[in-house]
Amino acid sequence: MTMTPLDTAKWQTSFDKKWRTLDDAANVIQSGDRVWIGGANCVATPVLQKLCLRKEELKDVELFGGLLMFPFDFLKPDFKGHIHYTAIFAGPLERKLSGPGSNISINSLNFSQFNNFLTDTMKPNVLLLEVSRPNEQGLMSLGQTGALMDSKAVEMADTIVAVVNEEIPFLPGSERCFLHVDQATMIVECNHELPYAPQATPSELEESIASHILPHINDGDVIQVGFGGISDAVAYKLDSKKNLRIHSEIMADSMLYLVEQGSIDPESTITYSLAVGSRKVLDFLNGNEKTKVMPLVEVVDPATVGAYDNFVSINGALMADLTGQIASEGVGLKQISCTGGQLDFVRGAGLSKGGRSFLALSSSFEGKNGLESRIRLTLPEGTPVTTPRSDVMYIVTEYGVADIRNKPIKDRVKAMIAIAHPDFREELATQARAAGLMD
Repeated sequence: MTMTPLDTAKWQTSFDKKWRTLDDAANVIQSGDRVWIGGANCVATPVLQKLCLRKEELKDVELFGGLLMFPFDFLKPDFKGHIHYTAIFAGPLERKLSGPGSNISINSLNFSQFNNFLTDTMKPNVLLLEVSRPNEQGLMSLGQTGALMDSKAVEMADTIVAVVNEEIPFLPGSERCFLHVDQATMIVECNHELPYAPQATPSELEESIASHILPHINDGDVIQVGFGGISDAVAYKLDSKKNLRIHSEIMADSMLYLVEQGSIDPESTITYSLAVGSRKVLDFLNGNEKTKVMPLVEVVDPATVGAYDNFVSINGALMADLTGQIASEGVGLKQISCTGGQLDFVRGAGLSKGGRSFLALSSSFEGKNGLESRIRLTLPEGTPVTTPRSDVMYIVTEYGVADIRNKPIKDRVKAMIAIAHPDFREELATQARAAGLMD
């Protein structure tokens, strides 16, 4: 839609009337409020820092977000009862600071179910959104991680604080990933630098695991790559493929590399929800009409994923049992990350004509008592199962690929032992026989 100068002047007037200071934005949050603050490097850091200064006058404020990249004071235990934080996806910072006595709660949920969490549990009455500068239509992009929040939240909230930051890219895509000037309760302008996670080079081990997946990916496939070094290692090695398409919760540097190498179909539109990478990724997406940001609940929806032919899902894991149960978010009672979109994409790939899903992990790790296997007879007590064995297709280690989809239990067990570290195969086979899992 083309806007006339009069239309632009109309929203500019609204913008000016709603303009407030950082203090105004921090002061609008009151005791008992439930506030969505966003995630990763698209968080209104200056407002939240000022909010922390009001600690003693506030009681039972609940903040919701994920993958924080700044060590806010409200994460400290002495903020209990004043300002509490719940992560819907735990990153390194939340993992480091959570645990007994902490002021952090971790809520692990399937991303496709986020709207249920939003309406039944979170129930935000305040949205604190870092946004781009408005375009000619008065639309402000919710930025690189704004698609975490569905537009339902805009309908639910009583107060919407839009913090305009010149560093936030304007991302073309679904109308549900924008906020119009007229929808904001107040608008704050605050330019500040964004934090970026360091870009790690895939290790030799990760590249070895990736090498077993590559033969299973064909020219023209639709790919999804999750968080983590193994997933990135696979993506970087796909540069020999042609006409790949991207439909992924994450647009990362490894995906941009494939675009630059000419491996992505130039006629296709890249669909994604979260841009988690370097500044180079944000600059590529900014105003790029060949890319489309979509709400996370829609991108990960198994029905959406399954509508593609030849959809390939690639995600990492922490541990697996001999029957194919996958643990990707924690070991024992120790929470390491969260469920996220893994199960959604695995199920979506299962619905796709020609679809494939890969869950990758190293065969072993150095534990307190030396080398330990990541493939076990049973998962350690208390370990959450992220992806049930009934959904799993391929499990991959540096020793190969176990195809366990729809296989009898004894065949699954044999396939899993074959990709375990050689030092543990005999022990695993003995345990499996003793448990009656194989002959």
